[in-house]
Amino acid sequence: MTNSVQLLGISNAIVDVLAHVDKDFLDTIGAEPGSMTLIDKDRAHDIYNQMGPATEMSGGSVANTVAGFANLGGSAAYIGKVRDDQLGRIFNHDMKSLGVDIRLKKAAAGAPTARSHVLITDDGQRTMQTYLGACLELGLVDITENTIGTPKAILLEGYVWDIAEGPALARKAVEIARQNGTAVALSLSDSFCVERHRDSFEEFVRDGVDIVVADEDEVSALVQASNFDDTLAALGDYSNLFAITRSEKGSVIVHGEERIVQAAAGVEEIVDTTGAGDAYCAGFLFGWASGLPLDRCAIYGTHCATQVIQQLGGRIEPGLLDGFEAR
Repeated sequence: MTNSVQLLGISNAIVDVLAHVDKDFLDTIGAEPGSMTLIDKDRAHDIYNQMGPATEMSGGSVANTVAGFANLGGSAAYIGKVRDDQLGRIFNHDMKSLGVDIRLKKAAAGAPTARSHVLITDDGQRTMQTYLGACLELGLVDITENTIGTPKAILLEGYVWDIAEGPALARKAVEIARQNGTAVALSLSDSFCVERHRDSFEEFVRDGVDIVVADEDEVSALVQASNFDDTLAALGDYSNLFAITRSEKGSVIVHGEERIVQAAAGVEEIVDTTGAGDAYCAGFLFGWASGLPLDRCAIYGTHCATQVIQQLGGRIEPGLLDGFEAR
């Protein structure tokens, strides 16, 4: 174990099972296009049996960011719960192959490894049917000075709050981080997650978080604003660094009185929007961990997100930033 890395992610460890489907398939399984639905083990088994050819890789929001961060050349580690089963071995092998330091052993008993069936239609939209399984068994016992180590930054995801001990383990991670001078970053996951845990998020952001990476809907839900102008006004009451993605409108970085507006980049064809926000987060945090100014961090995030939506899956490929500065 390498205790000192640039980025440590703590999140739901999920294997993404990606497949192209048509809208008739979504109708057959009763899935609303573009939705993310939590399902049980039996439904997960049924959907998998009905799917055609699929690609399986380590996934989950923060896990995607950590994998992307590693492929950009950063040093990274990860805390998430998987079972010692086929998908758990796929998850760990995939992350380790990227150089990510896996901090927890596979569980010998308990629920199966989580998986998300990412169903991609011709318009690039993703519909997710997710079985959380072993994710929900991540707990306080897994967060220790040894598993946390001394990273430059910890990245937590909002979905951790859906775990029974999630808020408590997040607080414990922050306590350890503060002892080590480690920064804390939070990905808000999705606006529905923010609405479920808004009061807890609000307290956590104000008391425990240095960096918030989220899309505009998620930040608006956090500050309870009805439009983006009101969101920006509300952020004047926060001391955190906010990196806010706005899809085709680009992104906005807010830190105190500082405002940086980064335009979106041109896209030839949208293949799959899976993981665009995760890729932006990876690029932004890689720039931040490298000591770059915030405008360069935003450019890195934009470049990573732009490339990812033109391919299948949310994985940043190695060497994506090679020669980028020269361009």
